[in-house]
Amino acid sequence: MTPQPFPVSEIVASRRPHRKDAARNYDALLAAAREAFAEHGADASLEDIARRAGVGIGTLYRNFPTRRELFESVYADEVNELCRVAEEVGGLEPWEALTAWLERFAGYMVTKRAVREALNDDSEIFQACRESMYAAGGPLFERAQRAGRAREDMTFVDLLRMVAGITATAFDDDAQRRRVLSIALDGVRAAR
Repeated sequence: MTPQPFPVSEIVASRRPHRKDAARNYDALLAAAREAFAEHGADASLEDIARRAGVGIGTLYRNFPTRRELFESVYADEVNELCRVAEEVGGLEPWEALTAWLERFAGYMVTKRAVREALNDDSEIFQACRESMYAAGGPLFERAQRAGRAREDMTFVDLLRMVAGITATAFDDDAQRRRVLSIALDGVRAAR
């Protein structure tokens, strides 16, 4: 697969500071927010996020003046990572590429649940993220179908909804989540 620009990539690049120290703080805040949202949901404490990032609350507010901007940035950064992973795995065998991307998608769903309630489906960020995610993962699924490795009687949207449904369930640990996802993906594999 040849790298292509995704709408979300432009959004992420436009929000990230250019100065190295400011960019480090920004990245640390995104990582801390992602972790805090996964653990505590959308109500995670901004003070806790700043502490986890090793910065003051003023630095958090300079980068993200509102909680919504923080949600949008975390969400866009996660989708941007999904796009990067799609490009990264594009050279693998079709089924391996698809399942590697879906593993990352399942991990992304944990953060998405926490920030989704803060965004509505009509927001510019949400639309750009959806378009980018479909443009990144859709071709991997279609390639697996063309190679006879994925069922032809389902769509990419069907696949994403199935994985989203699986990730909405609470698991004992990541190993159990991966095992259940693997079992579900066996149902996506084309019969040979």
